Amino acid sequence: MAKRARSLSSTTAVAALRASPTKKTREDIKFLPNKIATVENAAKADAHPPVLRLVDAVRHNLKTSSSKGDCVVYWMRMEDLRIRDNRALSQASSQARRDGVPLIVLHVFSPQDYIAHDRGARRIDFTLRNLRIMRSTLANLNIPLYTVSHSPRTKIPAFVLGLLEEWHASHLFANIEYEVDELRRDITVCQLAAKQQTVVCEFVHDKCVIAPGDVRTKDGRGYTVYSPFLRTWKPILDQATSNHLAEAKSPVPNDPSVRAHPVLGKHFAIEVPDHIEGFTMDATDRVKMSTYWPAGEDAAHEMLRRFLRTASRSSHLGAVDPLDDGAKDVKDPARQSRLGKYKDQRDRLDGDTTSRMSPYLASGVISARACIREALAASGKENVDTSRDTGVGRWIQEVAWRDFYTHIVALYPRVSMGRPFQEKYADVQWETSEEHLQAWKDGRTGVPIVDAAMRQANEMGWMHNRGRMIAAMYLTKDLMIDWRLGEKYFMETLIDGDLASNNGGWQWSASTGVDPAPYFRIFNPYTQSQKTDPAGEYIRAFVPELAKVRGEEIHKPPPKLADRLGYSHALVQHDEARKRAIHRYKNIGST
Repeated sequence: MAKRARSLSSTTAVAALRASPTKKTREDIKFLPNKIATVENAAKADAHPPVLRLVDAVRHNLKTSSSKGDCVVYWMRMEDLRIRDNRALSQASSQARRDGVPLIVLHVFSPQDYIAHDRGARRIDFTLRNLRIMRSTLANLNIPLYTVSHSPRTKIPAFVLGLLEEWHASHLFANIEYEVDELRRDITVCQLAAKQQTVVCEFVHDKCVIAPGDVRTKDGRGYTVYSPFLRTWKPILDQATSNHLAEAKSPVPNDPSVRAHPVLGKHFAIEVPDHIEGFTMDATDRVKMSTYWPAGEDAAHEMLRRFLRTASRSSHLGAVDPLDDGAKDVKDPARQSRLGKYKDQRDRLDGDTTSRMSPYLASGVISARACIREALAASGKENVDTSRDTGVGRWIQEVAWRDFYTHIVALYPRVSMGRPFQEKYADVQWETSEEHLQAWKDGRTGVPIVDAAMRQANEMGWMHNRGRMIAAMYLTKDLMIDWRLGEKYFMETLIDGDLASNNGGWQWSASTGVDPAPYFRIFNPYTQSQKTDPAGEYIRAFVPELAKVRGEEIHKPPPKLADRLGYSHALVQHDEARKRAIHRYKNIGST
């Protein structure tokens, strides 16, 4: 059988439709309104969250009495690109073993979904790199990885069920994706399968440490404020009967005879493509991303190990290979490692202070459960620590934030439909300056800490979390540009784009979301610069025009110095911009 072509495209229009991270603002302004649901449609989705409808559909579908087929299929998505500690894959393997049939792994490329969700070429390339590694690992277990592209995205449910029929599959397993479009897709899969009465569909909670819907207020609602969410989240994990952190069993190898199967055996010849048309990267950027973000589960676990057990390195402030030689294990990880110092250093931009695990968590190359298990082991803890007083406690709080924002997306789907969580801010008057938006994207705002953060994103496909907060609040409060445009650019540019965390962060900065920064508390970017990068090391690393500047001027270069160095003047005066923002939030609809 001939091997699959080395690139995939659903239509030649994909390249034209796909907006690159460097595209001009005018295209953004035109595209944005089409992504915002009406108030009525958002309210309908909130009233009947698709995640609850999916759970009901799965419960109904499980009543289907499927006869033994020729295989069991695990449908791998963009958010669970791993073999270890993967609940749906583990359950699919157990089912296949009980039935005495082979396990098949399926991955469907959906370019239209990538466009709809602002997926950038970097994220797609990271997906492909991880899939190639998994293809090899699965093949060693005699498990084929079948990759295929399909459009239109609305027809994917029927397309997948058609594959299952062709392969005579008895069961389909998949981990749940919590965005509204994906939930509706899976509901349709269940409904079609129920009509055909041939395939049992099981969609599994895996992304979160605790599944959406399992952390609720006393009156049964999902939390919309983080602190009480955390106070409920932790005791659930502490329960003696809790298995939330338990590691899912690895898949059992197929019998080698599957390679001779007249239909399933051909799947082993299918290769993962080099790229998806419309989402290609230039050679230089591709090398950079491979260097800064090595693919594979082994790389993810080593990244985690180094965060938990090695000391910070000043050489790893910025764009470097995170797994190069030189990392030194410490004697007391709970105190001396990057994890141990996380409580005090997590907001510092001028050092190697964070885990950089977000790309691996966003793509599911490592599970959140594994992160907590390993963090507790490294710090010598038996119970889950969410204290503000320890490094491990602070870091596990960040994992809990990830759960919190995912719960919001699942239980309040309006936020994945372009709506503000707080509808009262829907009519805040935004500026529409193409020049200002493009300057922000390029890191040419004339505010060094903002420019350093944006240039880090453009260079590395990643940004320190404190840098994200500073850059996001500058766009939404100083420039008064719609948060959805910033949200879109981050998704297009960052390799760790995750709708829940990205949306949650942007709506926090814009004061429109759950548990947000009050609209009148606006970051002063110059003060933030002095706090997070006191000596200007971070700024000098990413803003070469200021590489030789020392002292206080690094944070706010005087106009004459900026002119001499070829650095931009500030787009706006912060004090004036702050007053404008407060006025517009206080007087909704005013200019």
